[in-house]
Amino acid sequence: MDLKQLRAFLTIADTGNVTRAAELLNLVQPAVSRQLRLLEQDLGVGLFERERHGMVLTDPGKALLVYTRRAMLELDRARAEIAGSAESITGLVTVGLLPSTCNLISSPLVSAVAATHPGIRIRISMGYAGTLQQWLETGEIDAALLYGVEHSPHIHAKPLLEEALWVVGPISAKLRRHRPVRLAGLAGTPLILPNGPHGLRTLIDHACAVSNVQLTVVAETNAMNIQKSLVLGGHGLTILPPVAFADELASKQVSAAPLEDPTITRTIVLALPGNREVARHVQRTADLLVQCASTAVRRGAWIEARWLGT
Repeated sequence: MDLKQLRAFLTIADTGNVTRAAELLNLVQPAVSRQLRLLEQDLGVGLFERERHGMVLTDPGKALLVYTRRAMLELDRARAEIAGSAESITGLVTVGLLPSTCNLISSPLVSAVAATHPGIRIRISMGYAGTLQQWLETGEIDAALLYGVEHSPHIHAKPLLEEALWVVGPISAKLRRHRPVRLAGLAGTPLILPNGPHGLRTLIDHACAVSNVQLTVVAETNAMNIQKSLVLGGHGLTILPPVAFADELASKQVSAAPLEDPTITRTIVLALPGNREVARHVQRTADLLVQCASTAVRRGAWIEARWLGT
């Protein structure tokens, strides 16, 4: 196999269509089909099912797709790092951010990198903590802000800040910052929570088990935007760090109150790989990531967060 074949395979997988793939690759369709055919002959397996509505990956094709994306990412990193001059810091850095913090951190981070190290290219990948940790271990991302990191020889984690989970609901719920809500007081109230084994759900379920509280979960979702939409639609309350609803709280679209008895907190950490060398451009970007988080806490943009870093 060669790069042309892998690039053709990847583009077909992304588009589901040979004709569209040929347009994106600026090639004629027969050339793309030939690259795919040569790759399948080399591997001895079919990578796609040719169906009426497009190209559908086979099981071997799905397996190859994972490795191909990783290989192309490494090549992009190498190209970006080598292309720069010896005096400048260059390279591609992929940063992982949680859905609750992505809007808060991504813009300041991109601005800070552009201002201090214009030779560094930034990619931002959003995911939940477990997914980000897996991506970091496998090399799909270079650094991350995440939480719930178990002891792992593959990850170096530095605690940055602590934030408490709050109860969030529509304005009609009349939740107030100065009136904390007991966990037991939520029994019987319709709740919208993340799917298990999402990290936040694990924290909530553990607190309920310790406090012997049974919650009424009317909806579960693995997408924070859906969770927020259901709350705004009046379908129930939710339990999240208030930063997840920062814009909605500022515009008074929702109401929120601290959760108590027990208080549930999570610690946000800077996570870097422990199973490979951290390149200079990755470390510089990670330093700026920490600065952006610190600034957000200091300015109050990271609502109700307590800074732990030095």
